[in-house]
Amino acid sequence: MLSGCGAPNIQDTYPLESVNRDGNATSYVYRAADKSVTDVADELMSGQTPDQSSPPDTQRMFLVYGDEYYHLQQDPEQPADTLIEIDSKEYVQRNYDSSFLQGYLTAVLIGNLFDSMSGSGGNYRGYTSKDVHKPAAGNYKKPTNQDKKIAPPMTVDRSGKITRRGGDSTRTGIGGSLFKRDPDSAGNSSRGTIKRGESGGGLFDSPKKSYNKPKTRMGSGKVFRRGRR
Repeated sequence: MLSGCGAPNIQDTYPLESVNRDGNATSYVYRAADKSVTDVADELMSGQTPDQSSPPDTQRMFLVYGDEYYHLQQDPEQPADTLIEIDSKEYVQRNYDSSFLQGYLTAVLIGNLFDSMSGSGGNYRGYTSKDVHKPAAGNYKKPTNQDKKIAPPMTVDRSGKITRRGGDSTRTGIGGSLFKRDPDSAGNSSRGTIKRGESGGGLFDSPKKSYNKPKTRMGSGKVFRRGRR
C-alpha cells in the first residue's frame, strides 16, 4: 500500500459525466476517453500518492485519498474508456457492499468504514453496475452547471514548456526561464547556463579586442650646427 496526503486534481482533464448527491453522500463520475484503468491509475498516482491503492487491474481499481474513494472502472459499453468515480466516505458507507470491497481495500479500512454503521451499507458495486446493484440512496443524473462548480477538483499538475521552432532551445518554469538550457549539462535538464562569446552581442558577451598595441622604436640621434663640420 502507498501512503501520502491530499487528493489529485484532474477536473480540467476529464469531463464530468454523472452526479449522485444526497447530503454529504456524494458521487461524481468522470470519463477518461481512450485510457485504460491502469493508465489512469498511474497518472493519478504520479500526480499525488494515495493513502491506499488496490493491486493493478485492467477492469477495476480503488485509490483512497483521505475521505475520497477513487473507483476506476472500465466502461463495459466503451471498453477503451475508463470511468473515474469519486465517492465521499459517507457515500461508500451508505451504498457499498462491504464484502465487495474486501478484494480492494484493507480490512482495517473496511472495519473503520462499516463498524460504526452497525454493519449497514448497500449492495452497490460501482457506477458501471448501478442498474443491477443500485445505490441505496439517491440517483445518478446528468450534472448541472452548479454540480460542475462544486465537483471535486481533478487537475493533474503540469509544468510549462515553451519550445522554439527551428531550434533545440527549450524554456521551462512559470512563464519560461530566462536562461537557455544547456544540452551538455550531464543530463540535468533543469540547470540553466549563460553562454559567453556567442554572436548576437548579448549583455554577457566577452569584450572584443578593438585596438592594437602601439609599436615603439629605440635609437640614438646626432645634432649638427650649421657653419661647422
